Amino acid sequence: MPSSRLVTTDDWPAAELHAAVLAGELVPVGACWASVAEPQDVALRAASYAWSVSGVPLVAAGRTAAWIWGACSRPPLPHDSCVPAGERSRRRGAWAGVREIALRPADVVLLAGVRVLGPDATALDLLRDRRGFGPADADAVRGLVATSLVDPRHLSTLLAASGRLPMGRQAQRRFREAGLEADGGQPALTR
Repeated sequence: MPSSRLVTTDDWPAAELHAAVLAGELVPVGACWASVAEPQDVALRAASYAWSVSGVPLVAAGRTAAWIWGACSRPPLPHDSCVPAGERSRRRGAWAGVREIALRPADVVLLAGVRVLGPDATALDLLRDRRGFGPADADAVRGLVATSLVDPRHLSTLLAASGRLPMGRQAQRRFREAGLEADGGQPALTR
């Protein structure tokens, strides 16, 4: 169920929504819209994600989770979503790509009724993603660090502990290539 702070194509025709954007009355929030006076906060972005996945019990992951946390300005469409290993889910529509991953209960946070990977789990998910790690993914990880949601030293410790897991060493290399670890193993935030 969308937030009352959001407007969707369930409320108005798409042409009217786009006209309201051009008139300066609405701004896009993922696949939804909101008044220009609405604060672009975590709950609003989580509600937009919830509308996009049509009530299917998915977990926002990857760059979508980073967007919900405010670490990047735009969500990927289709959204990055996952389900915990062993949990069954049917995807409806084209708004979300879904993958099954091993999750601990501590990895998932409930925001505005939506399951989202926590900031540390989001960074690890981006760094360990088998689909690749491009500039937008690196920017999302740096955004999580820049917004102080993820401590690079703690993330480095988590990566070292997961070195033997699938994509663990690849994740450590991506972490260094993203400019989050300076010479001598000291984490830094550089571009």
